[in-house]
Amino acid sequence: MNGEATRGRDDEPTAEGQGPPSARPRGRLADEVHDTLLAQLMSLRIVPDSRVTIDALARELGVSQTPIRDALNRMEADGLVVRVPHAGYRIPPQITRERFEDMLEIRLLLEPAAARKAAERASAEQVAGLRRMLEEMAELVEGDGHVAYGAFGLRDAAFHDLVAETAGNKVVREALARLHTHVHLFRLLYDKQVTYLAMGEHDAVIAAVAARDPDAAAYAMRRHILLSGDRFRRLFDEVESAADPA
Repeated sequence: MNGEATRGRDDEPTAEGQGPPSARPRGRLADEVHDTLLAQLMSLRIVPDSRVTIDALARELGVSQTPIRDALNRMEADGLVVRVPHAGYRIPPQITRERFEDMLEIRLLLEPAAARKAAERASAEQVAGLRRMLEEMAELVEGDGHVAYGAFGLRDAAFHDLVAETAGNKVVREALARLHTHVHLFRLLYDKQVTYLAMGEHDAVIAAVAARDPDAAAYAMRRHILLSGDRFRRLFDEVESAADPA
């Protein structure tokens, strides 16, 4: 980790009546710590497969252990960090190409079917929920830097989870959640174009679900997963090309 992680401390005003970061409300401070760590994680300033400890983060960010613990608990729930007994937390390693292709295959088996069921079963309230989520993602697209990009990645995961929930199959939903697919994918590269392309593809899924068109919903989801796979696959191609200059 580098000096960027201290940004929340250095930029905080210290005028009379406004204390240092540690004096701010616990929830707000934990949010700031979470956003700082998320930005560094998505930008790879926190190195994959590295160890992070609460004590070290508290010293670096100039805050108490409590907001650090709160932020790390949130990140653990999102699959962004892994708790190691008696040793703090560890950042998950980057996925291999083999695991990436395996995850893509599983998604192609499960998610178009979930979208089909969602189109058959979605209530008006659930369709409205999908649209609200897309609006939230649109706001994040307009945000700056890695924090907005990382937050978009998490909302992207939540969107797919909501489609699975709407489908009504708990086993499929649980299986997709355990993959943490979107967390791994969005850590592979930082590319704002990914957010704009995904938005249009999500919109096509919602339109098909709202129209109660199972075939169109399944097609739109399959197309989205294939296009998303192509976008992220190019990174593996670039790495392999660089490793084999011949």
